[in-house]
Amino acid sequence: MNIQEQMKLDMTKNLALLLMENNLGMTMEQAISVVMNSETYQRLQNDATHLYYQSPRYVYDFLDKELKLGKVV
Repeated sequence: MNIQEQMKLDMTKNLALLLMENNLGMTMEQAISVVMNSETYQRLQNDATHLYYQSPRYVYDFLDKELKLGKVV
């Protein structure tokens, strides 16, 4: 596993933790499912975006807007 793949995994975990923190009662399994089925996750996996270099809260803002608006802004 290269460093970028590890950073993507760490970001996915951190996004799930932030999602749980902001949605009390959500389980880790539910949070990971939400993250991995999002457009934000697809962008995170795209090396060209370099989202994995950003802070988890910055990337979470994209996810939060996507969940509230139905699309990434």
